[in-house]
Amino acid sequence: MPERWTAQDAGRVLRMPTDDDDKYSRGVLGVRTGSEQYPGAAVLGVEAAWRTGTGMVRYLGPERPSTLILQRRPETVTADGRVQAWLIGSGTDAASRSVDETAALRGILSGDLTVVVDAGALDLAPSGTAPRIVTPHGREHTRLREALGLAPLSAQPDEEERADAAAETAAALGAVVLLKGAVTIVATPDGWSTRVQAGTPWLSTAGTGDVLGGVVGALAAAAGEDADAGELGRVAATGAWLHGHAASLAATAAAAGPDGSGPITALDVAEHLPAAVAAALAAA
Repeated sequence: MPERWTAQDAGRVLRMPTDDDDKYSRGVLGVRTGSEQYPGAAVLGVEAAWRTGTGMVRYLGPERPSTLILQRRPETVTADGRVQAWLIGSGTDAASRSVDETAALRGILSGDLTVVVDAGALDLAPSGTAPRIVTPHGREHTRLREALGLAPLSAQPDEEERADAAAETAAALGAVVLLKGAVTIVATPDGWSTRVQAGTPWLSTAGTGDVLGGVVGALAAAAGEDADAGELGRVAATGAWLHGHAASLAATAAAAGPDGSGPITALDVAEHLPAAVAAALAAA
C-alpha cells in the first residue's frame, strides 16, 4: 500500500473524458445535503462536484439551499432521476432531522449505489448496507466508534493511533473511512490504507469539509455503480489529495504570508479544483 498518496497515484484514478463520453458516462452525483440553517454547505458541495469534473449534479434538498445553488450553479438539476452515487449529510443536524428525511436517507443507505456519508448523516452509516465512504473529523469519528462499540482513542492520538483506529472502524463498519485531519487517513474494510498530507494549514476553515464531500462524491459517481471497496478507497484518497492540492494553490494565489501563502475560504478551494485535477492528470 502507498504510505502517502501522491499526485501520480491520484492521476491514475482520474480519467480524461473522450469524444465518446456524455454526462452519464462521466458520472451523475445525487446530492442530499444542506438545510435551512446551513444552506451554504449544499452550495459548496455542489460547486466542488462540478469543478472536479462530474457529468451532472442532481440536488434534492430544502428550498433555500436549492435556490442558492441554482443562483450559483444554474446547470444543477433539481429534479429526481438517475444517479450513480450519492453525497448526503453535509450541513445537516441529526438532532433536528425530520422523520421523512431520516426515511429518505435510510433508503439511500440501503440501496446499491455508493454513498458518501458526511456530518449529520454519519449516525445512520452503521445501519447502511450500500457501499459507503464515511468522512468524519476526529470528534465525529469518536461518536461513530462509540456507536460501533469500539474503544475510544486517547485524548491526543498520534498519526499511528489514528491510522490503526481508522482501519478498525472501517472493518467494523464494512465501509471506507476517510478520517479528516492535517494528515488524512483512508482505510478500507479489507485492510488497505494510505495517508494524505493536507496541502496547507490554511485549509482549516469553515466549509472546507463540505467541499471535500463534493470532490469525493464526484469521483465516486465517475467510478460507477460497480466500484468495489478497493476502488472506493482509491477514490477517497484521490479526493483528499485534490482537496489538499487545491487548497495549496488557493493559498499561494493569496500570497499574503511570510511563506508565500495566505488565508483562503472554502469557495477558494473549490475554485482551484480544476487546476488540481489537471496537475494530477499531468503527473500520472
